[in-house]
Amino acid sequence: MDIVQFTEIAMLVSFGASWPFNIMKSYRSRTAKGKSVQFEIIVEIGYTIGLIGKFITFHNTGVLAYSVWFYFADIAMVLIDMGLYFRNIRLDKIRDARLEENANNEENAEAQAA
Repeated sequence: MDIVQFTEIAMLVSFGASWPFNIMKSYRSRTAKGKSVQFEIIVEIGYTIGLIGKFITFHNTGVLAYSVWFYFADIAMVLIDMGLYFRNIRLDKIRDARLEENANNEENAEAQAA
C-alpha cells in the first residue's frame, strides 16, 4: 500500500467514523426533523463516484485498491441512515396525526362543555 492509498483510506475512515453516531442518533430520536436526506444523497453520489473510479482503475491495471472495502462500508452506513430517515418520516406522520386528533378531541370536549 502506498501513501496515496493510505491517505485515501484515512479519509474514508475519518468520514466513516461519524456515521455510526449519526445512525444511533437517527434510531434513538425517532424523528426526521432537522435531517437532510438531500445531504445524504449527495454523500452517496460522492462515495459512488469514488468507487467507480476504483473499479475503472481495477479494469485498467488489474489491481483492486484496499480502499474499495472502505467505500462499501461508508456507502452501507449512509444507506442505513437513509433507511432510518424514511422510517422516522413515517413515525413523524403517525405522531403528528395523533397530536392533531388529540387537539380536535379537546376542542370538541370544550365545545360540548360550553
